[in-house]
Amino acid sequence: MELSRVSITPIAVFNFVLWLFFTLCFFYQIVYFVIGYFKNEIVLPKAKKQHRFAFMIAAHNEEVVIAQLVKSILTQKYPRKLFDVYVVADACTDKTAKRAREAGAIVFERDDLARKGKSWALDMGFNNVLHDKGESYYDAFIVFDADNLLSRDYLSEMNKLLDLGYLAGTSLRNSKNFDSSWVSAANAIWFLREARYLNNARMLLNTSCAISGSGWMVSTDIIRGMQGWDFHLLTEDIQFSTFCAAHGIKIGYAPAEFYDEQPVTFKASWIQRMRWTKGFYQVFFSYVGDLMKGISKRSFASYDLLMTVGPAMLLTLMSALVNSVYLFIGMFSNGFLATADELSMCVGSLVMTFVSIYLVFFLIAAFTTCTERKRIHAKHKWRVITNVFTFPLWQMTYIPITVIALFKKVEWVPTKHEFALSVDEVTGLEDAKP
Repeated sequence: MELSRVSITPIAVFNFVLWLFFTLCFFYQIVYFVIGYFKNEIVLPKAKKQHRFAFMIAAHNEEVVIAQLVKSILTQKYPRKLFDVYVVADACTDKTAKRAREAGAIVFERDDLARKGKSWALDMGFNNVLHDKGESYYDAFIVFDADNLLSRDYLSEMNKLLDLGYLAGTSLRNSKNFDSSWVSAANAIWFLREARYLNNARMLLNTSCAISGSGWMVSTDIIRGMQGWDFHLLTEDIQFSTFCAAHGIKIGYAPAEFYDEQPVTFKASWIQRMRWTKGFYQVFFSYVGDLMKGISKRSFASYDLLMTVGPAMLLTLMSALVNSVYLFIGMFSNGFLATADELSMCVGSLVMTFVSIYLVFFLIAAFTTCTERKRIHAKHKWRVITNVFTFPLWQMTYIPITVIALFKKVEWVPTKHEFALSVDEVTGLEDAKP
């Protein structure tokens, strides 16, 4: 029997190698997804001791929302004598400091315009607390943004994590304005997915997690060792996570739920994600050597964080670009540079690239929506359903962001928050018929 001849061309080899590389690099996240789906949510053992905590909040012109956060902290189901609330009013021109004090927080006011941003505010807050209260008064700090709200058992769950010996930990980030727009809904699903199918799975598999934005804990031992806060890139959260992974500090996860205000407009989301992407580049180029050393020592956490901060979307763009250029040149070569079969392959590769991106994120949204439906607090059921279809489109806008962030100078820009809701108002929302 005559064997059919298979033409192996450069573009075919390129597409195969890139596909194989993606599969090998990110297959472990499929394992995370399976573990997160079948194992449900982790349950932490009861703590043997109730530890002492300091809540640290960096706030810039947050008079609208700061009081609700402080109140949600002070009403925790945890002994009141074992925690305090600190707010760093950072270069505020409104009544943030006044509102925070009235709500019951201890306030530090900061006016350093040369070193502005959350990380510098945290540095001041940590140092002030260590100086005023002593280096061993608190067992750990918990960091929040001014727009957040806490479920009433939040601190009890985080105490369990600290009691297990974790020096750092993250928690479950939910949204308080899911159905404000298709943008807020997309952000909300992304963070629910991050909790259930990334950090929860990591915890179940006994590997290190990653902190994200707010709702994270760091032990006083680490703050004391650094004499404050020493992470000042655009994404200080992922910088800290990467540092921990590279140096063998395991970050834990607790199903302690808090609520975050998501951007409502596409412009606000674009600005926010531009900062995140630029920050990921900064972390990648600053820590790639340390992560590679960790990988050489068989640290899976180092590999996980390398894949997290690595510019994977650039590889997707490179695939689309190479196939597009090959297709364009081949179309005008009269078959000299590319055959009809090769051109068809380029077209097929381009189509499959974007179709596969859409389908992957569609499935992520669908599974997350189904499994986390009880956590989605929305007035409009139609928003919950349509978000499954629009979520992949929101994710695909990361492609231009990834490119622009390579060349654009990005600075920290405060996000304006407007949803001054209580925990009861958020969780009491009932789905309405469309």
